[in-house]
Amino acid sequence: MGGHALLILLSVASLSLLPGAMPLQPSQAWSLFKLRQLLGDPPVLGTWRNYTDFCYGGDYKTASAFVECYEDSVTQLHIMGEPGARPLPTTFSIDAFFTTLSRLPDLKVLTLTNLGLWGPLPGGKISRLQKLEIVNVSSNYLYGELPRGLSQLGSLQTLVADHNMLGGKLPGWLKDMPLLAVLSLRNNTLQGTLPESLKDMPSLRSLVLASNNLSGNLPELSNLQVIDMANNALGPKFPRLGRKVASVVLAGNKFSDGLPADMLASCYLLERLDVSGNRFVGPFPAALLSLPSMEYLSIAGNRFTGRLSGNASCGENLRFVDLSSNLLTGSLPGCLLAAPGKTVLFSANCLSTGDDSQSQHPSPFCRNQALAVGIVPEQGRKKSGAKAGVVAVIVLVGALVVSAAVVFVVRKARLPKARPARRLVEHASSAYPSNLLADARYISQTVKLGALGIPAYRSFSLVELEAATDNFQVSSLMGQDAHGQMYRGRLSNGTPVTIRSLKVNKSQSFTRHIEMISKLRHRHLERKAGSCRGAKEYRPPLVWPRAFSSCMEGSYQACLRITSRSPTFLWTRIRSPKSAATTSPFSQRP
Repeated sequence: MGGHALLILLSVASLSLLPGAMPLQPSQAWSLFKLRQLLGDPPVLGTWRNYTDFCYGGDYKTASAFVECYEDSVTQLHIMGEPGARPLPTTFSIDAFFTTLSRLPDLKVLTLTNLGLWGPLPGGKISRLQKLEIVNVSSNYLYGELPRGLSQLGSLQTLVADHNMLGGKLPGWLKDMPLLAVLSLRNNTLQGTLPESLKDMPSLRSLVLASNNLSGNLPELSNLQVIDMANNALGPKFPRLGRKVASVVLAGNKFSDGLPADMLASCYLLERLDVSGNRFVGPFPAALLSLPSMEYLSIAGNRFTGRLSGNASCGENLRFVDLSSNLLTGSLPGCLLAAPGKTVLFSANCLSTGDDSQSQHPSPFCRNQALAVGIVPEQGRKKSGAKAGVVAVIVLVGALVVSAAVVFVVRKARLPKARPARRLVEHASSAYPSNLLADARYISQTVKLGALGIPAYRSFSLVELEAATDNFQVSSLMGQDAHGQMYRGRLSNGTPVTIRSLKVNKSQSFTRHIEMISKLRHRHLERKAGSCRGAKEYRPPLVWPRAFSSCMEGSYQACLRITSRSPTFLWTRIRSPKSAATTSPFSQRP
């Protein structure tokens, strides 16, 4: 008996020698066991016994469940269940669970993952844990919006709630959390646009919102070092980044236009850039390959153009490059070919590599695709720009001659009294921009030609023409020259049409040009069906029915040569850098 008493005294004495060693408060020990009960006694807490010393007894601790204390109070609680845990029974109460947690007032770090927690986060209960600094509640079944009570946690620095069902918009009150540095809500159901107040969070360094339903443009993110917005519907503008950014993942969104080469070239700390699966066009900034910290670069699945040089340099830390499925030409940089330990993917471009394992398209394919999406090389623009003035004069002279002939024929013909002109709105597409409707006075005379038995000139929306040509696919491309492209298409009502896309000088008036074209309508002239205003750059077409439906396998000119009369062509071409409108050939009917 005396020996046992001596052993107990020695144990108490040794415990008292530990710095700050004090037994856990009984109320907090009770709270821990209550939490185990509310979780349904999961296997991960099987080592918790009634006699367990949570603060200074290490025999109960596992990698998945442990407690850390300071003096006689719990400061850290980590419970990590098995992946794929099912939701807790319907008897589970999220309110009761967090009410019990609030009885640990000194809690600073909380980890509750893969435990089957379900329900909306109770903001009122969470706000009682004023000392919380790090919270991780990932891989549960939490739903609803982020509670406003989180904003009262003035010490919170990290909030991770990945793989839940949290919804609603990302709240603007996040700016009221002065120390928040890491926010991760990956794979939830967040929706809407991001609040502009994100730029007012100077402490925020990492923002992970991948795999949600977010849309619209991103606000300024100059304070962030880690950005992961993959698999949303964000765009089309590329966000403004700071020079200290280290990782940018924007894959699987709706970003378009080009990459801001100057801004990215100044990001010397950038290690990871993934913009794959978007709608980017324009030249690929090859300088990204040589950024000193770059390790991972993926631009796959876009429509980047440009000619790569075999002499281009690469950063020494570069380990993964994916250039697949773009419109790149030239030669793959030698630093990517002779690079042991590097993964380099470049299939489905137009590169000269000599590597049959990653197939390439022929060079004309990339050029045609670039033209189809409206990407015109700078060199081509310079060549044809010198002829713009002469072509414009030819157009005006030819148009006046044809207009005079049409007026003469119309006056000479005996026609019934023309019906009152109808408004252009009757022929305008509902998706058409209002600026063309404002110019209706220039086209109203065209409608009067309905008395000739010729269908009225109408306005098409870009959506209609994209549908007619399958989004201007290269398979619809009939031909091209230095001034533009010609596509075959079919309208929603089944009418086969031909669409001619050219560029118009900035100094010329689109509405005056439309007026001239719309008046050239006569039974002896191949009629123009309409035009499209408000189209994207390099794709502002004029539309007319295909008069050569029987010549689809050959050229229009070749087909006409077999007729009894030789028709006369008047080609109108107008050129400009901004591409406000287009024209196409008229032919005189035999």
